[in-house]
Amino acid sequence: MFAKELVDLQPDVILTSTTSVTAALQRQTRTIPIVFVVVGDPVGAGFVASLARPGGNITGFIGEVAEMGSKWLELLTEIAPGVKRAASMFNPDTAPYVALNFLPAFEAAGRSIKVEPIRAPVHSDAEIETAITSLGREPGGSLVVIPDGFMVVHRAPIISLAARNNVPAVYFQTVFARDGGLLSYGPDFRDIFRRAASYVDRIVRGAKPADLPVQVPVKFEMAVNAKTAKALSLTIPQSILLRADEVIE
Repeated sequence: MFAKELVDLQPDVILTSTTSVTAALQRQTRTIPIVFVVVGDPVGAGFVASLARPGGNITGFIGEVAEMGSKWLELLTEIAPGVKRAASMFNPDTAPYVALNFLPAFEAAGRSIKVEPIRAPVHSDAEIETAITSLGREPGGSLVVIPDGFMVVHRAPIISLAARNNVPAVYFQTVFARDGGLLSYGPDFRDIFRRAASYVDRIVRGAKPADLPVQVPVKFEMAVNAKTAKALSLTIPQSILLRADEVIE
């Protein structure tokens, strides 16, 4: 409903955030230029024909890259060397791109370092609780929270349950670490939005989305919560402390 109301206003360009919002706007218009940010797989979602040549009325900035799946697991085993199992948590309804975009790298990395990769699709706080509680039943359970707007909205129970069940977790946004999560690593979303503004400006000046290639993240940030690490009886290695953009005491 809101997407239709926005399109009916006939703006010169629309800036969208996340896959679901971009899809809603795409269903309403194939002519008004759209610039997206924080979309996982714009080709798979049908927004663009290819990253280099979008080909339609939509272009923008990807929120994550597939290789991050292995990077999160690498960081998890670095800060919590006793990890034996790692669950990737996401909502398949709000993040349908995860299965093809992140899980192959995540699962391949797990097998290579002998950490059992587990898929943990969730749709509610109750399912989040079930998944994290099961990880904490035996030593060695851990969690990687995959990029998904649903995860951001439900971060409070995720962080609380991870702490309560002694489950080390890695997240994709700094806000998780600031709210009590152990470690976060991902693109600088402020930088992505700033870069998106340049595309909006170019379109207003006459450029066509079809001619503006989809861009990937270029700036990343890491945050670690020292208080949470201490509560989990983990010693933050110097390798992480030296790379962290923010250490939360």
